[in-house]
Amino acid sequence: MGTAVPLVDELASLLRERIYARRYAPGTWLRQEQLAAELGVSRTPLREALRALEQDGLVRLTPGQGARVVTGDLPTLLAAYELRAVVDGLAARLAAERPAPPSRVRELYAVIARQRAALDPWEPQTYTALNVAFHEDVVHLSGNEFVVAQTPILRMTAQVFAPVALVERDSAVRAVAEHTAIVGAIEAGDGPAAERLARAHIEATISELRARAQVSSNGE
Repeated sequence: MGTAVPLVDELASLLRERIYARRYAPGTWLRQEQLAAELGVSRTPLREALRALEQDGLVRLTPGQGARVVTGDLPTLLAAYELRAVVDGLAARLAAERPAPPSRVRELYAVIARQRAALDPWEPQTYTALNVAFHEDVVHLSGNEFVVAQTPILRMTAQVFAPVALVERDSAVRAVAEHTAIVGAIEAGDGPAAERLARAHIEATISELRARAQVSSNGE
């Protein structure tokens, strides 16, 4: 019984990373029999691991059919980003008000510098990975365990739903400038400004997605 919990956690972590890496693409069915054989584990801990992924919002379990990786249509993605606007804004404010240690602020600027380097030549995969790292770092800097618990939504929007929210270079250029302003507010200890900038950053993406949805709707 003592080894069951770490095994479940290990399986959940492995499956989670495979989903993020798109080894299991959105819409893929994860059959317990096949996974158990592939991973060399029994179905009991695997079932618990899939339930953990369901709690993360990464899969949906259907009785008698198994688990399916979520798909990111535009309405789903918009709903996820609406939550992110709140989470990212709160995280930035708390990070500023703690305040964030200077060494951690330097780390944020270093991530932004690497993002900027990925703009020319344009490397969307590298940029996306660094974008996730930036936002996760800010969330962890909040020091609030309930905010940190929302980190799966970051990777879900940026990695699992990537084909829908395909990042364009112009959007990335804007985002890098906005990231810099957010870190500036965190460094200055200005909580309200950090929250306002972080929320506006996500809301700009929401506006882009809504515009894309409108264009798609008009084209039908």
